[in-house]
Amino acid sequence: MSVNEQVLSYPIPAEAPLEPPAEWAELRGGCPVAHVKLPSGDAARLITRYEDVKQVLADPRFTRQLTAPDAARLSADGGGVFNSDVAQIIPDSGDGHLHWRRLVGKWFTAKRMAAMRPRMAEIADSLIDDLVERGAPGDLRAGLGFPLPVYVICDMLGVPAEDRERFSYWSDTLLNLTRYGKEEIEAAQAEFFQYMSDLIAAKRAEPGDDLLSELLAAGGPDEGGLEDLQIIVTGMALLVAGHETTANMIGKMVSMLLADRARWEALLADPSLVRTAVEETLRLDANSGFGLPRYLPVEAEIGGETLPKGTTVICSMAAANRDESAFEDAASMDLTRSPNPHLAFGAGAHSCLGQSLARTELQVVLEVLLRRLPTLELAVPVAELERVEGLAVGGLRTVPVRW
Repeated sequence: MSVNEQVLSYPIPAEAPLEPPAEWAELRGGCPVAHVKLPSGDAARLITRYEDVKQVLADPRFTRQLTAPDAARLSADGGGVFNSDVAQIIPDSGDGHLHWRRLVGKWFTAKRMAAMRPRMAEIADSLIDDLVERGAPGDLRAGLGFPLPVYVICDMLGVPAEDRERFSYWSDTLLNLTRYGKEEIEAAQAEFFQYMSDLIAAKRAEPGDDLLSELLAAGGPDEGGLEDLQIIVTGMALLVAGHETTANMIGKMVSMLLADRARWEALLADPSLVRTAVEETLRLDANSGFGLPRYLPVEAEIGGETLPKGTTVICSMAAANRDESAFEDAASMDLTRSPNPHLAFGAGAHSCLGQSLARTELQVVLEVLLRRLPTLELAVPVAELERVEGLAVGGLRTVPVRW
C-alpha cells in the first residue's frame, strides 16, 4: 500500500538517530497532505512540502487554537504545551500578539545577543573545563548542551540557576506526548505556575536588571504593559523554549558534524564557516521533534486539497527542510550553503521569538569547542546514539564524546 492510501502513526519513527524516516521523501513526492494518527489516537493531516509548510505557518486561518472542542489532542492525556489552557493566555493573533512580541522581543535583538556573546563564551569555557576535568569519555549533552542554554535563559529572566533541575522536569512534562500521566503533568504545571508567580511577586518588590523585571516595569495593560498572568506565562514559556530545544540542538549539531570527520576538519581549517555550518545543521536536523500543530476553524485549501473546518494539521519543518524543490542537493550537508532559508524556526508572525538567541548559543558553543577540543570525536558509532522519545522535542539521550 502506498503512503497516500494509508494512515501513518505520527511521529513517524526513524531507522537511524540522525537520519529522517524514509516516508518523508515519499510523502513530499506523492502525498504532501497525509492522513496521520497522533499519540492520542486522534486524526490529523501532516504537511511535508516546503511551500505548503511555509504557506500554513504564514496563513492566519491556520490558528493555534488547539483547545477547540474538535481540535486533535496530541497526547492521550491532553495537557502539554500545545493543548493546555495556559497556552491561550498569550494572545494568539492580531494587535494583542504583536504587542506581546514587541515587548518581549526587545530582549532578543541581534544587538543584545552580540552583547551577550562574551558571557556565553565564558559559560561554555567553564563547562568545558569541568568536562575535561572529569575526563573522557564524557557526555556532551549533560556537560555542555543542557546547562549552557539554561544558565543563559536564567540570566536573562533573573531566575536562580540552582533551580535548573526543577525547570528541566517541569519542561519535560509540558512537552509530554507519551511519557507522563495526566495527574503528574497537572501537578508539575501547578508547581511551575506557583514558582513563577512567587518569582514575579519577588521581582515586583525588588526589581533586577532582567526581562521579567522590565516587563513588570512596563506597567499593566492600561499603561501599555501586560497583565501579571501574561507575565507569569511568558516566563514559563521562555524557560521551556529557552533551554530544551537549544540544549537538544547543541548535542545534535555536534553529533552531525562529528559523524563525518571531514566536516569537523573543514571547520577547524576555516572557523569562519561556523555561522553557515550552524544554519545547515538546523536545516538538516531530522530529529527536531513533533513539528508545529495548527487548527482550522474554517475550510481552507493547502497543497491542492480542501481541508474541512475542524481539521488539525501538523507542519513538519524538518521534512520541508529536505525538499529538493527548495534546496539544491537537499539531502547533503553543505557547510557553505548560503542563502539557507530553512524553516527550523518556523515562518510568519509566529516564527520563533528566540531564534537569534538560539543561533548565538549554537555559534558560540561551536566556536569554543573548535578552539578548546579540536580532537573531539564521538565515543560510540553514530548508529548507537539514542533518540529522546515521548516528548514534543527531538534530541539525543546522551552524546558520548572523547578528545
